[in-house]
Amino acid sequence: MDAKSVGALRQTLAGSPLLDATRGFAAALRAAVTRRTARGLLLVGSTGYEPWHLAAHLDEEAAWSGVPQLAPRLVRHQPTALGTPAHLRLGLDDLAAARRGQTVLVVTPQAAGTPLLERMADARRGGATVLALAGADPQLTGLAHQQLTVDQVPDEGFDLVQHLVSAAAGEPARTLPGRLARLARQLGGEPAQRW
Repeated sequence: MDAKSVGALRQTLAGSPLLDATRGFAAALRAAVTRRTARGLLLVGSTGYEPWHLAAHLDEEAAWSGVPQLAPRLVRHQPTALGTPAHLRLGLDDLAAARRGQTVLVVTPQAAGTPLLERMADARRGGATVLALAGADPQLTGLAHQQLTVDQVPDEGFDLVQHLVSAAAGEPARTLPGRLARLARQLGGEPAQRW
């Protein structure tokens, strides 16, 4: 999905709670990976769902937005053998070893499952920030610092939410002065030029 399609989707969802929720979640993700003490983003799914799609989009957003910290390292339940790129050889033990400064993003429309939940609990105890983009999973909700729940949508809907989150994570943070300046432009037109 390109930027034009994401923009059209945002217009379609304008005013919906889902759009606001995706923006809030994306802002939390961006804040977690760009804070001064940040040490990387680990992306993991459930046994039956590897978030390759989101990994690719976050990697693109990292390049386009100038925020390299958004580029994730994919944690896999069955890591591939030596000889493959290092960012594809991470396993659940690497997730369990996550510590303060690292961000763990769990993405799955399915139940997380016991092995993943146990490793997430280890990461959280180690000080990692845990975020979850998931279907309704009460056990996962209990472990995540912040969660965006996407339930009762078809698989395409879950993929669309991932597009919205990755695109919003690449946007610059909206600060109060920036919001006030934008509001002033909207209400009064462009400011008069000073002599």
